[in-house]
Amino acid sequence: MARAACNHLHLVPCLVHPWKSTLFTNHTLSTTRTRFHDIQRRFSSSSSRISMSLKAGIVGLPNVGKSTLFNAVVENGKAQAANFPFCTIEPNVGIVAVPDSRLHVLSDLSKSQRSVPASIEFVDIAGLVKGASQGEGLGNKFLSHIREVDSILQVVRCFEDNDIVHVNGKVDPKSDIDVINLELVFSDLDQIDKRIEKLKKGKARDSQSKLKEEAEKSALEKIQQALMDGKPARSVTLTDFESDAVKHLCLLTMKPIIYVANVAETDLADPANNNFVKDVTNVASELQSRIVTISAQVEAELTELPIEEREEYLQSLGVSESGLGNLIRATYDLLGLRTYFTSGEKETKAWTILSGMTAPQAAGVIHSDFEKGFIRAETVSYDDFVAAGSLGAAREKGLLRSEGKEYVVQEGDVMLFRFNV
Repeated sequence: MARAACNHLHLVPCLVHPWKSTLFTNHTLSTTRTRFHDIQRRFSSSSSRISMSLKAGIVGLPNVGKSTLFNAVVENGKAQAANFPFCTIEPNVGIVAVPDSRLHVLSDLSKSQRSVPASIEFVDIAGLVKGASQGEGLGNKFLSHIREVDSILQVVRCFEDNDIVHVNGKVDPKSDIDVINLELVFSDLDQIDKRIEKLKKGKARDSQSKLKEEAEKSALEKIQQALMDGKPARSVTLTDFESDAVKHLCLLTMKPIIYVANVAETDLADPANNNFVKDVTNVASELQSRIVTISAQVEAELTELPIEEREEYLQSLGVSESGLGNLIRATYDLLGLRTYFTSGEKETKAWTILSGMTAPQAAGVIHSDFEKGFIRAETVSYDDFVAAGSLGAAREKGLLRSEGKEYVVQEGDVMLFRFNV
C-alpha cells in the first residue's frame, strides 16, 4: 500500500475554546478529492517500490496505555511499558499482519503454498505533555517522528487505576485530548510561520517556480487564517495545485485521527456505560473523527495465550473480536482503503488499494509493469470464488469476468491480470 505520507488535517487554537464543533464542519469535496489525487499519484508513480504497509502513528499522554497497546499488537514491539513519563525514548516501529479470514479461505481453496496478508505499520512515540511543541518533556523531537504517517491514533485513558499515575493528576479524557491536539497544532503553526517567512525572502528562478510559490503562499495564508479562527486546514478549500504545493510540509494536523478509548477489561463489552468513553465519543463527534474502544490490557493478555484459546477468552469478556481488528478496520474505513486478492498455487495475497482505483491502477500496486502493459483483469468476487471452489470452476460457471481499463475494483475481488510489456 502506498503511503499517503503527507496527508492532511489541520487544526489550531483560538482565543476561546479551540475545539468547538464548528472546527470540523467543513469536510469539503475539494479536500476529499485532493487526498484521493495525492494518494493516487503516489500509487501510479512508484508502484514497483510500493510497500504493502499502511503506517499509523500512536500518540497520547504518558501512562494512558499507549506503549502497552503497541507491545500487544506489534510482534516485534520493544517499547518499555513502564509506569513513568518518557519511558519510550526512541520511536518504536513494528509491522502487524492485517487480520482477514478471507485470505485463509482463498489459500485453502487454491491449495496455495503460502498466504501473504496486507500489513499495517505502527509507530509508537514517547508520551507528549503540555508544552511539548515548545520543548517540554522530550518535546518536538517526537512530533517529527509522526510527520510521515498515514493516520494518527490518539490513545486516551478511560479507566481509573490508583496504581498508574496520571500525568495531570486525574483522568479527564477531554482535557487530555485538548492537550495533545493543541501541541500538534502549535507545532504546525510554527512550521507554517517559518515557511511563510522563507517564501517572503526567496525569489523564484523561473515562471514555473514562481507559479508554485504563489500557490503555496496562497494556500498557507488560507490555512493560517483558518487556524487562527479555530478551524482545521482540512476545512479550507484548496485547489489541487495549492494542495500539492503545501504537501511537502507534512502538517501533523492535516492527518486524519482516530481516538482510541483505552478501557478496563470490565468495560470492554459495554463501553457505552463508561462515562470517560462518552466524553471521548462527544469530542470525536465534534471533531468529526472516529473512535475505537479497546483494552490495552486485554490485548496484552491475548498475546500470552495460545491462538486457539484467544477466541474463547474474548467470548468470556463478551466481545467477538480483538481490539486490533477493530482498530485496523476503522483505519481502513477512515482512509478509504479496500482489499483485493490474487490467488493461485504459489501464493494467495491480499493487496491494499484506495477505494475508486481502476483495474490498471490496482495492478500497478503489484508492479508498475502490470499497469503499463495492462490488457485485462480476469475478475471474480470473493463470494463467487468461494461458491465455485476455484478460479477454474468460476470460469466454467461463467462467474469469472473479463474487465477492462475502466473497471473500478470492488472490495474482495479476486483478480488475475493479463499484461504485455
